Amino acid sequence: MSTKRAVVLGGTGGIGSAVVRELLDSSGRGGDDWQVDVVARRGGDIADAPTAAGATFTPGDRRDTAVLRELLRPGADLLVDTVGATRDDAAQLLPYLGDVGSTVFVSSKAVYVDEQGRHANSVDKPVFSGAVTELQPTVTAADADPTSRDGYAAQKVAAEQLLLDHGAPVTVLRPSKVYGPGIGRPREWFVVRRALDGRERVLLADQGRGVDHTTAASGIGSLVRLLADAPDRRILNVADDSAPSVLEIVRTVAGHLDHVFEEVLLDADAPAFVGSTPWSSPTPYVLDTSAARSLGWQPPTFAQAVVPELDWLVETAHRTPVDGDVPWAADPFWDRLFDYGPEDAALLMLSLGS
Repeated sequence: MSTKRAVVLGGTGGIGSAVVRELLDSSGRGGDDWQVDVVARRGGDIADAPTAAGATFTPGDRRDTAVLRELLRPGADLLVDTVGATRDDAAQLLPYLGDVGSTVFVSSKAVYVDEQGRHANSVDKPVFSGAVTELQPTVTAADADPTSRDGYAAQKVAAEQLLLDHGAPVTVLRPSKVYGPGIGRPREWFVVRRALDGRERVLLADQGRGVDHTTAASGIGSLVRLLADAPDRRILNVADDSAPSVLEIVRTVAGHLDHVFEEVLLDADAPAFVGSTPWSSPTPYVLDTSAARSLGWQPPTFAQAVVPELDWLVETAHRTPVDGDVPWAADPFWDRLFDYGPEDAALLMLSLGS
């Protein structure tokens, strides 16, 4: 058994912390002994878990060249960038890639476009004929605003290309709808909060049939661990073993919480936005993970992998003061999803119509 060194940028976030846990746990399972250096802006309590597990925490901005130089100048066996978003972010890593055994850059399935040039963040959603492989065309790389609808994917592609063109062994990962403890936007909160609020009914558009592939952060972690010993230049989709429907997700989450919803499955005549969920999709969006599986990776199932996140969500909610709110509540993403007024009005109309 040898000692190897890993540097994880954004190591206290949902994806980064999963990678850190996987590396440290592998040491306990008789694998390589990993020295893990974690870089993140958020310290304090959130850094306690990886530190207690044996990681070294460095507070700092991933975009601070001095921080990167200090950590990467000595070289590393593994570099994982979970927060890089732009071409400039990727350019900061180039001077050090030659001294890194295996580099992993976390991108997004948002880069893929259909035949009409539509991507996941487009107003009009993409339509694919089947599971999307890594050969699917992407948006055009551009120095655009990464917070805009089109700029996010364009900057991700620009970063991907710059890293892959360097020639060093860089693996680009493209996940979809990531979930796990510590994730910045825990989509499963859509169901958890309704259960905690005592909602007896859940309204689901398109009869809950929408499919938008999910990706466990723990699955990303296990794949990264495998890639540490299999460096190469490549792009890999990373997603769960299968793509659950909206209805399956709601039932899985509710079942773990021992909460029973009356499922109101809406059809096309339902009011706009009523029954919309974080996984709603007009057409299926499924990632083909054959390339990752061919390396020996076994993706987890949603039903098993989501449990730690659900426990974290409930625990966080219970620790939150009555006059406060959970950390992720400020995200405007949730504004419409927890407006129960339109839901109750739709339920009333449905009861009157019946």
